[in-house]
Amino acid sequence: MSIQQNIQSIREHIPSHVQLVCVSKFHPNESIIEAYESGERIFGESKVQELCGKYETLPQDISWHFIGHLQSNKIKYIVPFVSLIHGVDSYKLLEEINKQAIKSEKIVNCLLQMHIAEEETKFGFSKEELNEVLKSGTLRELKNVRICGLMGMATFTSNKEQIRTEFRGLKTLFDELKTGYFASESSFCELSMGMSDDHQIAIEEGSTLVRVGSLIFGNRVY
Repeated sequence: MSIQQNIQSIREHIPSHVQLVCVSKFHPNESIIEAYESGERIFGESKVQELCGKYETLPQDISWHFIGHLQSNKIKYIVPFVSLIHGVDSYKLLEEINKQAIKSEKIVNCLLQMHIAEEETKFGFSKEELNEVLKSGTLRELKNVRICGLMGMATFTSNKEQIRTEFRGLKTLFDELKTGYFASESSFCELSMGMSDDHQIAIEEGSTLVRVGSLIFGNRVY
């Protein structure tokens, strides 16, 4: 099937309130253009250098999401144009994003990445770490960072009940934070969970952003 057909097939199962992030990392510009011509405008990349190259050579109305593990020393390259950073997993990173955003005279949209999986290799705040940050009040001082919600990656497993439980836990936390800390902030409204293998479960559990790559573009060329 073509990229266009793949997108049509995925779109049939995604409700209108859920945004599709086409994960284009490691795929060439030609593939992105094919998805773009099918009407897609949100693309996700995980390597700063690759993202910057694509930003410079592809249509300017693309909304670029950074979905990888972000290193502090590379933030300055993407702050001028990135639409949303999905994986902010430490307060230190937020501080650096804020610093670079001030220089660019921008407010940068970010999602806080929570560690919800059983694997140690996944990044993210623990619930305790996040509570500490929120209780300290220092988050309010970062005027050039806008916290738009949470992001999480489920355990890589075929156990669908485990995946569902992890997503449900993240949605519960999102609701608690919305009520407790972000009640007056309408921008705190996004829950990024679900990828090619588990996005349907994620949507059922309340995801507003699904990150789909291989189902659209096929297997990656590394």
